[in-house]
Amino acid sequence: MKRREVMTVLAGAVASWPRPAFSARALRRVGVLMGVDAADASAQARIAAFRASLAELGWAEGRDVRIDVRWAAGDTQRMLAEAAALVAEGQDAIMTSGTPAIAALRDATTTIPIVFVTYGDPVARGWVASLAQPGGNLTGLANFETSIGGKWLEVLREIAPHITRVAALSNPQTEPRSLFMTTIETMAAALGIETLAADVHDDAGISRAIADIGRNGRGGLIVLPDVFNTVHRATIIAEAARHRVPAIYSLRFFALAGGLISYGIDNIDVYRRAASYVARILGGARPANLPVQLPSKFECVINLTTAKGLGLPVTPRLRVIANEFIE
Repeated sequence: MKRREVMTVLAGAVASWPRPAFSARALRRVGVLMGVDAADASAQARIAAFRASLAELGWAEGRDVRIDVRWAAGDTQRMLAEAAALVAEGQDAIMTSGTPAIAALRDATTTIPIVFVTYGDPVARGWVASLAQPGGNLTGLANFETSIGGKWLEVLREIAPHITRVAALSNPQTEPRSLFMTTIETMAAALGIETLAADVHDDAGISRAIADIGRNGRGGLIVLPDVFNTVHRATIIAEAARHRVPAIYSLRFFALAGGLISYGIDNIDVYRRAASYVARILGGARPANLPVQLPSKFECVINLTTAKGLGLPVTPRLRVIANEFIE
C-alpha cells in the first residue's frame, strides 16, 4: 500500500473513533441580579460588557456558560424574591451590584460564590472579613474611598460657584449616606457651604427636596450613588432642570441622560473586571481567597447643553478634569 493510501486509511480510522465524554466542558450557570429595570439602557450596556469580558476569558455564552439575568426595578422585595430564585436554580456563581441586591443574596446563600460591585464598604457591612482575605462566599469590587464625597462638592462648586447650600439626595432604605457625608461636610465647611441630608422615597419626595434646595437660587445637589436614585434618575434630572438646581452625579449615565455633571468610577470597566473574577471562580478559585478590588478608573463627564441651559461656564480647570463632553 502506498504511503498516501496508508495516511488516508489512518485519517478515516481516527475520525471514526468515538469522542470521549469529557472532551466538552460542561455548561456552567452564572446568575446576575440587577437592582434596576431591564429597560435601563445603561444597565444593559454594563451587562453586555460583562458578557463580552467573560467570552474573552474563554467562557462563551451558550457554549461554556449560561447567563441568567434577573431584574428588580428598584423594588427591594423583588430583589429578595429574585435572589432566592437564583439560589434555588443552583447557579455556579452570581454577579450583582448595589447594597439591597448584595444583601439579599448574602442572606439567601452562604455557599454559592457571589461577585459584587458596590459603592459601599463591604467590611463595615459584614459582607467580607477583610479586603485582602474575604473569607466567605462573597468578593468583588468596591469603591468606598470616602474622599470622593468631598470631590463631588469641590467639582460642583467649580461649575456652579454661586451655590451656598447643598443637599445630598438618597433613599436611606436602599443606601445609607453615612459613607460620604463626613467628607462632604468637611469640604462644605472649608468652602463656606451649608449641607443638608435629603431623604427621599418616591417621585413626590424628589420633587419636594429639589424644589426646597432650589428655592433661593443658590442651592446645589449631590445625587449619591443609590439604586433608588438610578431608577428615578429621569425625575431627578427633570426636577433639577425645572428648578434650575446644579447637580453632580456619581455615574456617567446620569450626564448622558441630561444631568449636569458626573464624577465617579468607570462602570463599564468595573463590570468587565467583575467578569474576570467570575471566570476565575468558574475555573476553580474560591471567593474567600480573592481580594476585594478597588476601582482603578474614574471619569468626569459634563453635559454642555445642560450647563448652557443653566448659564454655567465650563472653566479651564473643568476642561482639564473632564474625560467627556456631551453636546
